[in-house]
Amino acid sequence: MALKVKAKQKLQKVGKYADTYRFVLSPELYIPLAQNKVISEAALRSGISKGVIQACWDAAGEVIKAWATEGHSVALPGLGTMRFGLRAKSVATVDEVKSKLIKSRKIVFTPSTELKDELSNTSVQITCYDKDGNELKRVTSTDEGIVEDPEGDETGESDGKTGDNENENQNQNGSNENENQNENENPEPGTVNPEPGNGGGGGTEDGTDES
Repeated sequence: MALKVKAKQKLQKVGKYADTYRFVLSPELYIPLAQNKVISEAALRSGISKGVIQACWDAAGEVIKAWATEGHSVALPGLGTMRFGLRAKSVATVDEVKSKLIKSRKIVFTPSTELKDELSNTSVQITCYDKDGNELKRVTSTDEGIVEDPEGDETGESDGKTGDNENENQNQNGSNENENQNENENPEPGTVNPEPGNGGGGGTEDGTDES
């Protein structure tokens, strides 16, 4: 199996390469798999009836939601852990601390080592297209297979200055690769040129605190 990626030549509208065409990488997404498809496949592989699998699936979902909303980091067998967090502004004094500082709530998923190893060891196939949609060439990746830490730093503890803020800055600068076509993960050297960042992520005046 391989991850399929497309590199399409697109006109850049903002940033350093505005008004020029660049090859922009983005994943080729397959159709979403419905829950009943997952249940059927799990029943087939385990030899357990679909009804039992469905009941366990529903019960596990309720347990995960209940424990996560109580502040627990809940293990998802074979996948990693999930917990709830939030994004909030930082203030200088305790008197300024109010609930309105909370900008949004979020779900934080941390993949297990096994899952990250699986992704790291999966090859990537890149198909290149020109601006008219014509296929130019296909490339098989030789990258190092580095998997990003969703927590944003090496320790797994987010300090609000990496990871989440980087994603937020990307969205603010119009650099989401699927929507605004400006920033992408680096492909292997010597194949195509993705759009580099517009000035980097990093801390902003809004800190991010996570539970």
